[in-house]
Amino acid sequence: MNETSMRGSRIGALSYENDLHVVPPATTPLQYVCSEGHVTVIPFSIEAEDIPRVWGCRCGREAKATSELENMASTDVKEQRYVRTHWDMLLERRSIAELEELLNERLALLRGHEMPVLKSA
Repeated sequence: MNETSMRGSRIGALSYENDLHVVPPATTPLQYVCSEGHVTVIPFSIEAEDIPRVWGCRCGREAKATSELENMASTDVKEQRYVRTHWDMLLERRSIAELEELLNERLALLRGHEMPVLKSA
């Protein structure tokens, strides 16, 4: 086995890869200006679908896209997907009457200091 290839190098510290045949993705720079006059240029991919109209500036204010680039920004307002809460999923499995009955059973156990009997599977 030839061990001379590893001589003098640190394992994991250096990378011998190069960027000769790597093509960077195509981007388009978008310019945002805040009320203080700060200009922020953000490169977005050409394939980007959701380009924000507002960007957070370094001063903490909101920077708006310039008028020519605002046309590129997404104008469609996507409808918000309804997010089911735990309560919604619980109501899919049980009715209000069943939930009240379970609550009363649990409260009776707690008030009576009784330990519930767990059913084994």
